[in-house]
Amino acid sequence: MAGEGEALVTVTAAGLHRIVKALADGSHYGASAEFPFIPGIDGVGRLDDGRRVYFFVARPPFGTMAELCVTRRASVYPLADHLKDAEIAGSANPAMSSWAALTLRAKIAPEESVLILGATGVSGQLAVQIAKRLGAGRVVAAARHLEAMEPLKALGADATIGLDAASFREELKAHKIDIVLDYLWGAPAEAFFEAISQKGLSHTPSRMRYIQIGNSAAPEITLPAAALRSTAIEVLGSGFGSAPMEKLLAAIGDFLVEAARAPFTFRVHGISLAEVGAAWNQPEGGSRIVILPR
Repeated sequence: MAGEGEALVTVTAAGLHRIVKALADGSHYGASAEFPFIPGIDGVGRLDDGRRVYFFVARPPFGTMAELCVTRRASVYPLADHLKDAEIAGSANPAMSSWAALTLRAKIAPEESVLILGATGVSGQLAVQIAKRLGAGRVVAAARHLEAMEPLKALGADATIGLDAASFREELKAHKIDIVLDYLWGAPAEAFFEAISQKGLSHTPSRMRYIQIGNSAAPEITLPAAALRSTAIEVLGSGFGSAPMEKLLAAIGDFLVEAARAPFTFRVHGISLAEVGAAWNQPEGGSRIVILPR
C-alpha cells in the first residue's frame, strides 16, 4: 500500500538494464546486500487514476520487476500518449547515463565534439543521438567490431573508429575531441590514455573532459601518470553519487520531453516475468530486454 508521498503503480514494462543485474549480483557500488531483494530500478505503468507514467526507484526492498510497485510521487513522470511503454522502459535509464554525463558533468557546449567508447550497445546508440540533439558538432563512435557500427551513422555518428591506440591517435590528429563518454573502461580506456600522452614540451594543451560511465570491459585500468600530466584532460565519473539525485531525476525528465518531441531509435525485446530467469544472462546484442508483466 502506498504511504504519504508515494504512489502505487500497476507496472506494464520494466527494463532489464545492466545496472539492474549489477545491483542484483552485488557488483554495483550502489548494491546494499539487504534481503529480501526484488530487482528493477524503473518502469512504466498506470497510477490508480489511470494515468500512464514512467517511474524511477521503488520503495526498498521492492523493485520494478513486479506487477505492482510503490514509488515516490516525486519520481513519477506523465507520458505522452504516443510514447510506447516498452520503448520508454527500455531507454530512460540508459539515456539518462549520457544525458546526465553531457549536461551535468561535461557541461557540453554547442558544436563541441564527442567520442563515445562502446557505442554499439543500447546506451551507446542513445548517446550518439543524445549528443547530436544536445548540440554536438561532431560525434565519433568507437567499438570493437566496425561492421556493427554501420547503423550508427544513420543515428547521427559522423565517424566510426576502432578501440585501439592507433585509431584514437589518428582521430585526435584529424579532429579535436572535447568530450569522451566511456562505457567500457579496461583496455579501451588504457588505449585512449596511451594515445593522448604527449612527448616533448612544445605542444599546446587542449581541454578535454573524459566522463567515465560504465565498465563493461573491465573494472580497473593501469593509468600512467604522464597521461594526466602531459595533457589538459579532466577525468570525471558520472553515475548515482556524482550529482544530486534531484538533478539526475531532472535529466530523466528532460529526456522524456525530448523523446515526446521526437522518439529515439533503438531495439527492444519484450519478455514476460516468467522468462526473466532464462533471459537474465543473455547478451544485450544491441537491444534492450524489457519485462512486460501484463
